[in-house]
Amino acid sequence: MKCAVVTEAVSTIYEGPFRERESGGKTVSAISDEGLSGMLLAVTGQEADGYLPVRTFYGYTGYIPSSDVRLLSPEEGKSWEDSDLWVTDAFCVDVLSLPAAAGVRLASLFRGSLVQVLSHESEETGWARIRLADGRGGYMRDQYLREKRFSQKGVFGGGLVQREDIEEEPFRRAVVETAESYLGIQYRWGGRSTPGIDCSGLTSECYMRHGVLIYRDADIKEGYPVHEIDKKDMKPGDLLYFPGHIAMYVGEGRYIHSTGKAGNSGVVYNSLDPGSPEYRQDLEESLYAVGSIF
Repeated sequence: MKCAVVTEAVSTIYEGPFRERESGGKTVSAISDEGLSGMLLAVTGQEADGYLPVRTFYGYTGYIPSSDVRLLSPEEGKSWEDSDLWVTDAFCVDVLSLPAAAGVRLASLFRGSLVQVLSHESEETGWARIRLADGRGGYMRDQYLREKRFSQKGVFGGGLVQREDIEEEPFRRAVVETAESYLGIQYRWGGRSTPGIDCSGLTSECYMRHGVLIYRDADIKEGYPVHEIDKKDMKPGDLLYFPGHIAMYVGEGRYIHSTGKAGNSGVVYNSLDPGSPEYRQDLEESLYAVGSIF
């Protein structure tokens, strides 16, 4: 099976080989997910109208513009995955031609992108020498690189490859801190990075960053590691499920989520406590499940 690597900073993954669809008499976006630079995808069929059918390493399917990816053989894909890949961790970070602020900007990457690090110590202190998914070399500030804790090898075998050395308390703290780093980011249907992110994009990205691949949509789905627990047992980092929506519990009745609600949209805190100014009655009353990997 062929694979591909995303070469654009952000590329939309659509429901089908089309950008729009009709819904309720209106033309709406057919966005399903987003691919970030450096992400590997399994190519599951033939190109149609400029789109490739793909499957992500976390098991999500859709169609991506063929111009936004570089096709790879399985061997090339495995070589990319096995190289020294690191995750970018800034709202936006520039890749420059030189290890200097005056270098020519080659690309701008958003949080969650993958780059191959050739050297953490380049000619100038604080700059890493890297390679982009399209093969170009450049430099970026080393402070914006974080260890890659997840595996993309599901692209080659079809299953989910999960991190096994999970310690519960550090994991809970880490996913909450990662979710909080997105506070203030706008809500974008199907989004999964700092230009815009939706509810399941936020939760799945935060879990992924710490090695656990959960379902991309707001459901507890068989075959993924999240299972339902009693509401009274929920702890920070667990997931709250509402009809068509998902949030992350942070403790003391509060949760963080990406919401499209007018006047309170984007990544924000809300509360299950009716006495809190952050209370969302509509969500508290429709909470139907709490999910955990523990």
